[in-house]
Amino acid sequence: MKKKTNDVTTTSPTPNTVPEEQEIKMEQGPTETTPEVDPVQQLTDQFNSLLKEKEELIEKIKYSQAELVSYRMRKDEETQSLLKYASQDLISELIPLIDNFESAIKLASQSNNPEVTKYLTGFQLMYQNFVSILQKYGVEEINRVGQVYDPKLEQAMVAENHPDQPDEIVLEVLQKGYKLKDRVIRPASVKINQI
Repeated sequence: MKKKTNDVTTTSPTPNTVPEEQEIKMEQGPTETTPEVDPVQQLTDQFNSLLKEKEELIEKIKYSQAELVSYRMRKDEETQSLLKYASQDLISELIPLIDNFESAIKLASQSNNPEVTKYLTGFQLMYQNFVSILQKYGVEEINRVGQVYDPKLEQAMVAENHPDQPDEIVLEVLQKGYKLKDRVIRPASVKINQI
């Protein structure tokens, strides 16, 4: 409502109007009061965070150490295996020489020629020396006559039927087999009984 008094127009405040100063304050919104952070709580949170990070790092270190120990053990086993069987290739090449010595000794022992018997004695000494050297390095002969056939150690080349013998018994070794420590270098060729 406007009133005219002495040519001056004045506006009287109405209940719906707000003075300008208050309008400005309202536009800015209520003043936010930042909650004060307790410095002790802040340090406690930081400390707990660092403790958690430390525990995680300790777990990573333990895992890495366990991995390293496992790696070392695997490498040690590989190295031991390599050293244990390092001579396998050489021994595999020497085994046919043993076969040749045995054949020569067998043929020479069947001869009646005195000159051959002189050589037979020398062959037997060389053969025994050769076999003892191989035994010193862990080579063992596979001779299982009278025992149950084992396919890990032997190859069945011939099967015969002898009812007086148990089934799967090794009857005869046709060609000797050899092991280096616990590894089969050459399986024995055998004749077995099959009922």
